[in-house]
Amino acid sequence: MAAPTSPLVLPSSPRTGALMATGSMLCVQIGLAVSVGLFEHIGSTGTAALRLLWAGLLLVVIARPRPSAFTRSAFAAAVALGTVTAGLTILFTEALARIPLGTAAALEFLGPLGVALLRGRGRARGWALLAAVGVVLLTNPWQSDLDPAGVAFALAAAACWAGYILLTQRVGDQVTGLTGLGVSMPVAGLVATVVAGPSLLGSLETGALDVSVLLAGLGIALLLPVVPFSLELLALRRLTTAAFGTLMCLEPAIALGVGVLFLSQTPSPAAAAGVAAVVLAGIGAERAGARRGQFSTSAS
Repeated sequence: MAAPTSPLVLPSSPRTGALMATGSMLCVQIGLAVSVGLFEHIGSTGTAALRLLWAGLLLVVIARPRPSAFTRSAFAAAVALGTVTAGLTILFTEALARIPLGTAAALEFLGPLGVALLRGRGRARGWALLAAVGVVLLTNPWQSDLDPAGVAFALAAAACWAGYILLTQRVGDQVTGLTGLGVSMPVAGLVATVVAGPSLLGSLETGALDVSVLLAGLGIALLLPVVPFSLELLALRRLTTAAFGTLMCLEPAIALGVGVLFLSQTPSPAAAAGVAAVVLAGIGAERAGARRGQFSTSAS
């Protein structure tokens, strides 16, 4: 495969990257909320597979990836990203079936926090530690009588999320626009289908997987993962992995805000303090997280 054209060097835009990451988190929260309705029809793993299948088809049409756009290493990274994406999606849904959402989210955030701590330096590590404190205050992950399998699934999802961040930045740096997602998302859909194949076949035989469920899966795929994963790829062209990992810790705060606005759920003082901590860490990460590198105009 031929080497792609070198991307144009442009000044980094950390604020734009932070806004893209925040938009991604909003889409994820809405997507998770509406996905729950499909669980009773095709199960959590089947729902994850259906979302990824639709996402893969959509991104093939949108990105229209060509072999000439990839080097060998870029193509391998895109395939690896797709595999990790499938693991992240399925493992987290399995965790949600066994332990509370807040606890699962707190454990899963160990992934981006680990990236922020390992890849960050100086103030970047300080913002990541502050975000970690906020996540703990928000979610109380130390609560007892948790399902060990659920904890294991959430920790495995955390490892996949760390890999997802690193691979997304690598693919975004090597391939212009959304072309990388045009390979990674179909791979994710295929991997998820292999895992969820028996349950999806069972749902098809019982009539649970009908046209209405397929169309609902298409709509949900736009919210999660097509739009958020595209925004994250573009954000990681503008932010360091440390800053991005810290910004991802804003997601519990966003979820809490949605609960206050739409579900009349009043946070405890500890949760409110956690929100303040992660918001402050997110602001710090956005200001200190500009990348000194390249990104392509076609991604803007």
